[in-house]
Amino acid sequence: MPIKIPDQLPATDVLRKENIFIMAESRASTQEIRPLKVLLLNLMPKKIETETQFLRLLSNSPLQVDIELLRIDDRPSKNTPEEHLNAFYRQFEMVRHRNFDGLIITGAPLGLVQFKDVAYWDHLQHIMAWAKDHVTSTLYVCWAAQAALKLLYNLPKQTRDEKLSGVYHHDIHQPFHPLLRGFDDTFLAPHSRYADFDANYLAQHTDLDLLATSEVAGVYLASTKDKRHVFVTGHPEYDAYTLHQEYVRDLAEGLQPPIPVNYYPNDNPDNPPRASWRSHGHLLFSNWLNYCVYQQTPYDLEHFSEDRFTKDD
Repeated sequence: MPIKIPDQLPATDVLRKENIFIMAESRASTQEIRPLKVLLLNLMPKKIETETQFLRLLSNSPLQVDIELLRIDDRPSKNTPEEHLNAFYRQFEMVRHRNFDGLIITGAPLGLVQFKDVAYWDHLQHIMAWAKDHVTSTLYVCWAAQAALKLLYNLPKQTRDEKLSGVYHHDIHQPFHPLLRGFDDTFLAPHSRYADFDANYLAQHTDLDLLATSEVAGVYLASTKDKRHVFVTGHPEYDAYTLHQEYVRDLAEGLQPPIPVNYYPNDNPDNPPRASWRSHGHLLFSNWLNYCVYQQTPYDLEHFSEDRFTKDD
């Protein structure tokens, strides 16, 4: 089944050229199907690029998914036209009285910024608290995963001495966990962060199921027992060239970044990079939609109740 997105969203043409099954609002309105309602809170600067990446992953499912885009506040964006935000993004006040099957909160380039210094920190806290009573399952990506650990477990910000950048091998744990169904014993995934997610630290200070880890990158995938909160510390949504663009940007800013690990053929930035994580990314999002959202959400969202979720679900 397709994802349903606004007819004029820039991602529409991109995804159609990739032969990805999308459905415009005009056609979806004629189908008598209860689609999943998924809210995407996009915190990344280049919103058009990011929304396209996430929509690509959400499309690889037999479920029909109705996507709504959310912005954190009404501050002007340096990297996204205001007319795009006004046309396709909603303010939180427009959705706060509704319930959703799923919520995705993206990463943000705030790795070295203290939480208290994040301009929208209070607003983010409000949205995460709202989600407890209005969203079946929330997926936190990269910086959002670190923010959620602070807000849900009161864990202090953990920061690496050097930025983690590259494509790393990960081992799976609890192979029969729904989020890991179909995964190989090891898989590749990209990271680009200063945040540190040490497996021993998280095991000691949270009750999370630690589902996939890397000897170098630490915890990659974790979930609460009831699967209502899922943490992804890397970037399965990244395109083949996203890490390259970040590397070139950092070079231009004089930051002397290390070459992303296991990314360029022969570790030579002159060689075009090749994505080695696409299959894992699609499978992860398909599993989240199916097992954490679809299998747990009520048919009638108006009757959403936090009490229906138990650790045995």
